[in-house]
Amino acid sequence: MTVDKTAVRNAATVILLRDRETDPKILMGQRGATAAFMPNKFVFPGGAVDAGDANIPLAEPMPKICRDRLCEDADPSLAHPLGVACIRELWEETGLVLGKPGTWQIDPPDDWQSYAATGHVPSANALQFVFRAITPPGRPRRFDARFFLLDAGEVSSNLDDFSSACDELSHLQWISLPQARKFDLPFITEVVLAEVAGRVNDARPPANVPFFKNGAEESLFLRLKGRTSDPANE
Repeated sequence: MTVDKTAVRNAATVILLRDRETDPKILMGQRGATAAFMPNKFVFPGGAVDAGDANIPLAEPMPKICRDRLCEDADPSLAHPLGVACIRELWEETGLVLGKPGTWQIDPPDDWQSYAATGHVPSANALQFVFRAITPPGRPRRFDARFFLLDAGEVSSNLDDFSSACDELSHLQWISLPQARKFDLPFITEVVLAEVAGRVNDARPPANVPFFKNGAEESLFLRLKGRTSDPANE
């Protein structure tokens, strides 16, 4: 199948936060020099949603408040595959497992075989939707990226063992929040880091989710509050 390189692809990014109460650190890696999108930049684990992500069962979905906000100004059916994409990309790029011990309800697809072999079923309950941004026009790749904050204590594997990771990200490392800005970061990553720094001492979902909506005709900064069935809250 040929991928339309000009299309805006849905994507999921995981901001893994460790030691938030003592010395907060985040997990980042460096993209390759020949990558078409953000070469050499230090980024969070993440990537585009695959067509098959919609068919992967979750032991637990994302919290309702996150799903509601993901559905605002978006296709409601995307909430599930975005959660799955987070877990898949985290496993592929870092070798870390987010899931619950259990047996799969289906035969795991080829790209999930190694994950399933760990004895876990993917679970999105610990993911917290905190940021959304669409890549501005004119870039070689464009993504509608959703950023999810994840407390490292929710990971089911050794936080320092990246031996099962693919080679898409090099120099995987835990970086203290104050040090992170000294790395070669994409602009949007710097913005997200500022948002994360403001949430270190508060594990609750944010009051709303910032959304950089970059379109062909205009760029908007919005706040996603989530859909509600209560007219009094609309």
